[in-house]
Amino acid sequence: MTFNSNADVSGSGAKRRGPGGGAIAGGIGGLGAIAVILLQIFTGADFSSLLGGLGGGSTQAGPETEVVGCETGADANANVDCRLAGGSKSINTYWASQVNGYRAPQLIIVDGSTPTSCGTASNETGPFYCPPEETVYIDPTFFDVLEQQFGDEAGPLAQLYVLAHEYGHHIQQITGIFDRYPSNGTGPYSNGVRSELQADCFAGAWVKGAGEQKDEHGVAYLQRPTDEQIRDALDAAAAVGDDHIQAQSGQVNPESWTHGSSEQRQRWFTTGLNGSWQACDTFSVGNNL
Repeated sequence: MTFNSNADVSGSGAKRRGPGGGAIAGGIGGLGAIAVILLQIFTGADFSSLLGGLGGGSTQAGPETEVVGCETGADANANVDCRLAGGSKSINTYWASQVNGYRAPQLIIVDGSTPTSCGTASNETGPFYCPPEETVYIDPTFFDVLEQQFGDEAGPLAQLYVLAHEYGHHIQQITGIFDRYPSNGTGPYSNGVRSELQADCFAGAWVKGAGEQKDEHGVAYLQRPTDEQIRDALDAAAAVGDDHIQAQSGQVNPESWTHGSSEQRQRWFTTGLNGSWQACDTFSVGNNL
């Protein structure tokens, strides 16, 4: 998606955090990192302790600083950090209009890695939402990993889809969905898969309404997405489908799924895109998931 160049994206509240002064060993890389990515991308499940145990990891968080230099939509179009910060303003504006008493999560843009109460955040663990902190963590270099490992170009809308997906988990947290449908293991009809597909659907609903979200001067943050940009987001959804990821290792096992198939992720994103977030009840459709 393209930001309107004169949109005001300042004051997002996004912060930057790195590893701090703790002992940092060389992080797990290569096949080990890929294996953990396959488990945790877009996750509600946390496998980052595997990375910490194998790679050493930092035990202390670095200082948080405000993300600076992100004032206009032109900045958001030119810089991925500003794109995420500006995207958070649009997403927050959308959800504030949809959910009574909405409170925004904290967005942390990760430099390298940083510890959290939900495990280590880095490009190896992938973006995630940490419910006890009500915080979204994302390392922008993850988009390079997405392209290199999964063949997705991860253009601007794909990047914002990833962000909106994590904000979807925040909606699940503050509206009590996580409490009503706690994790019950893996599998194609598990609560974990349903929550991930619902977050995809929530992301699609935001994309549908993104062009209507305006700054305090009445300027829309974003232009309406093009068909090509929508295809890019759908490609990103397909790239992180459990079946697509597992096929790369040679064996597809639905009983170990945590996020849903490529087809499901695309379909539920499209459900939100063509409808509304109220159409995203993945918990009431039985096995017609």
